[in-house]
Parts: sequence; structure tokens; C-alpha cells
Amino acid sequence: MCGRYTLLREEVEILKEFGIQHSIDSFQPSYNIAPGQNILAVIHNGKDKRAGYLKWGLVPSWSSDEKIGYKMINARSETVHQKPSFKKLLKRKRCLIIADSFYEWKKTDEAKQPKRIQLADRKLFAFAGLWDKWEDDDRNLFTCTILTKEANGFMQDIHHRMPIILPKDKEDEWISPNEMDAGSAYNFLQSIQVDDLKAHNVSSHVNTAKNNGPSCIEPLVN
Repeated sequence: MCGRYTLLREEVEILKEFGIQHSIDSFQPSYNIAPGQNILAVIHNGKDKRAGYLKWGLVPSWSSDEKIGYKMINARSETVHQKPSFKKLLKRKRCLIIADSFYEWKKTDEAKQPKRIQLADRKLFAFAGLWDKWEDDDRNLFTCTILTKEANGFMQDIHHRMPIILPKDKEDEWISPNEMDAGSAYNFLQSIQVDDLKAHNVSSHVNTAKNNGPSCIEPLVN
């Protein structure tokens, strides 16, 4: 599961990290990125890498109702190659979703404790994602979903699922303009080993998506 994350780094740092030559239109950092919002993604258009915004919550091109996107913020990597909603997207519509931390809620006896989770050795990283274009009359809607997998040893104490964070040397392979058949994409995703993670407790202030400020990420003092 991945339902909230952050992106606080400067635009110039993002461009350098992901080898993007063009500026990002309407770039805006955020302490509390939530489903339904426009989120920063990178695709390869066959000539170069481009960064821009996609709405978080996949609406497949064949869907009759865009509201389906609220149910499709994540896709399970174990079955993504079998589901009609995602299978065709694996061929050419793969993307990087840029982040610098994500939130997860650990169940306790009293409540759910939100935690901010980061890579131990990298300030910026990318989730593996899929995107699609949905058309309705004269309106085009570009949407995406974040791929997830079973939690690794670190995350198991927090939640049983986690987003797929791509190793740096796998990012370009994931968004290569070359077609990737469903079986190859499945094998690629299952082979990913997540870098070391670190986490700290944060305030329940982050529970509300409209809260978007430094208080979302400040460590709780026990």
C-alpha cells in the first residue's frame, strides 16, 4: 500500500538526478501528496525523458467512468501482468513517480501511528508506476498508479505491503521506450531489491490531506 508521500527537493535537483533536460511546468513541492492529486512523473517519449504531472489514480483508457481512479491508486506487482487494467500498460506506458519519502500507518493497540519512511542513502528516488490516457469528448485525462509488493524485512513491522522503489540503475530500464512483454515486466518487478530504509514517527496531522506543511514530517519526540 502507498497512499501518501512527499516531494520536497528543489526542481533543479530533480532535473539533475533524473537526467531531464526540460524544466517542469508548474512544479510545486509538497509535504502531503494524496490520491486524486496531480503528481510528478517521468516518462520516455522515444527521444528523451520528460517530467510532468499525472493524476494519481489510474483511469484505464477503456473505462466508462473516471471515478474508477479512486480505487486504482496502487497496483499489485504480483498480478499486474494478468489484470486487463494493467497488462497492456506494461508494454509502453511505464513511468517513474518521483518522491523523497512516503508515509505508512503502523497499527498499535491504541491507534494507527503514521511514520515517514525514507531511503537511508538517497534523498530522491522513484516509485515504479504505470500511466494511461483517458478521453471523454474533448477532454483528455492522464493518470497513473504506483506498483506495490510484499513488504521487505524492514517494512514488515510497519505494514505488509510497500511501494516498489527502483534502484538507481533500474530507473532508465523501467521507462525504456522499448516494449516490454508482460512476463518480462513481471520478472523485472519481482527482481527489485529495495535499498535500505529508515523511518520515524510523525504527527497524526498528516492524516488529513489538506494539511501540507513542515508539521507533517517533523519527528515526534517521545
